[in-house]
Amino acid sequence: MSARFAFISGFIIWASIVTITARAENPQAQTQAPARTPAQLLATPPRAYVGSATCQKCHAAIYERWKKTRMANVVRDPREHPDAIIPDLSTPNELVTFKKDDIAFVYGSKWKQRYFTKVGNDYYPLGAQWDVTNRVWRAYMVQPNTDWWVKFYPADNMKRPTGPLCDGCHSVNYNVQTKTVTEWNVGCERCHGPAADHVKTPSRTNIINPARLDSMKGTDLCVQCHSQGKPLTNPILGQYYDWPVGFHAGLDLKNFWELEEHKVGDTTFTHFADGTAHKNRMQGNDFAESLMYRRGVTCFSCHDVHGTGNNAELIKPAKQLCLTCHGPNSPNGPHAASIEAHTHHRAESTGSECIACHMPKIEQTIADVNVRSHTFKFITASLTDDFNIPNPCLSCHADRKTGWVRETMRGWAGVSPWRTR
Repeated sequence: MSARFAFISGFIIWASIVTITARAENPQAQTQAPARTPAQLLATPPRAYVGSATCQKCHAAIYERWKKTRMANVVRDPREHPDAIIPDLSTPNELVTFKKDDIAFVYGSKWKQRYFTKVGNDYYPLGAQWDVTNRVWRAYMVQPNTDWWVKFYPADNMKRPTGPLCDGCHSVNYNVQTKTVTEWNVGCERCHGPAADHVKTPSRTNIINPARLDSMKGTDLCVQCHSQGKPLTNPILGQYYDWPVGFHAGLDLKNFWELEEHKVGDTTFTHFADGTAHKNRMQGNDFAESLMYRRGVTCFSCHDVHGTGNNAELIKPAKQLCLTCHGPNSPNGPHAASIEAHTHHRAESTGSECIACHMPKIEQTIADVNVRSHTFKFITASLTDDFNIPNPCLSCHADRKTGWVRETMRGWAGVSPWRTR
């Protein structure tokens, strides 16, 4: 064992002991419950939720910001919000076999919009979705050999209720027995936990503050829905669920949920061959593979889920955000005298945007519309050649090939020739 490796290992062990000790001595530390079976979960008395409107009384400023976010508006009832439906349903289209009156809920507004009808106590997806970017209708039905749960449901949208497949992440306190919720959308208690005790006696000790959790538990509040995976126990009440049934803020996500497995070298419906996510809603899968995650960075180190008014609810513009920790000559890199020296592009150009190279839009959300990777890895020309992973350089230099990328980077001062393959 090298001296450097021994030092690093020793430091990690020491840091872990310090963290555990500190949390044990901290009365505000959040405790984690042991794993419970679905039967135990269903036997547990209902948790005391109050709904986001109750939180407004004491947290008015935060509430006003939050209610304008997509988190607060992912699910909308067109009867309450006539503007919720984006496309013009009066224009005939062969894919659209439903009417406005058939739509109980509208899901989404940024990349795609889907429509759900209600039958009894269940909701079901209708057969067309709106591509917001391209402004066209596209068919909607999850196809065979895609999501893991497909083989457990008939190939018929009206036999695929959204309760087990969607609603647990689009609501607060979805009850799998009664099929009821405390509220639709990602409300306050989705991240802060049941708040009845806190409302009765406001205290830091009876509410979850993600900022006071360790970085992994804090991040798990986002991973619970922004990931591809499955519950540890399935089926539940005779149905297969695609969200972590029973989990809420304050519990340990690993006792309820496992991320989608991936074998390096295999390109699948969910992953590129190197393990980078292939599709949307996998920010958590990506992030768990990143160096940022291992260093204690959290989702809310960059995003403010209470709302900032910008596209991704970033705390500040992306480039400024990255340079908070990664300024030139900082210990975290880039190890260059200036941004231009690192990127080899003009300072204010697209090529000098950190996210252009380290968070390329390569993960499909609908048709040709992609979202950003969250591994923060740079995809080399060889990864593109060998595994068909989209190359960030070629997203701008579309008329070039990977050979040009490789040779160009070899000519850059300060770039290791061993890293340009």
